[in-house]
Amino acid sequence: MTDPIADLLTRIRNGIMARHKIVEVPASKMKKGIVQILFEKGYILNYKFEPDSAQGTIKIALKYNPVTRQNAIKELGRVSRPGLRKYTGHEDLPRILNGLGIAIISTSQGLMTDKEARAKGIGGEVICYVY
Repeated sequence: MTDPIADLLTRIRNGIMARHKIVEVPASKMKKGIVQILFEKGYILNYKFEPDSAQGTIKIALKYNPVTRQNAIKELGRVSRPGLRKYTGHEDLPRILNGLGIAIISTSQGLMTDKEARAKGIGGEVICYVY
């Protein structure tokens, strides 16, 4: 697998389109950080790390509106990829849907949202956007 982050986002996107309740992905520290941010911001219902093999898996419970059956995630896109990395300073961090969505940034202080990075005054690699 050449891009594990894109694989994580694709599995979540495919799970949403197929109306699955739970999606399983192979685990890594970067993926755990991204899933934790999605959970903290309310885009997924819950997640659980299971160390069943040497690598382990992450089980992600997708979040749907019980009345309208709409998913909490409308769009999920990869920005920086192995062939073309996208770095930005804190003054040029992207605003997703005028602040309604989030961009996940990999900084020297760890993974965080664009709002947190802007508040701390640090830039980094723009991993993906979610709204």
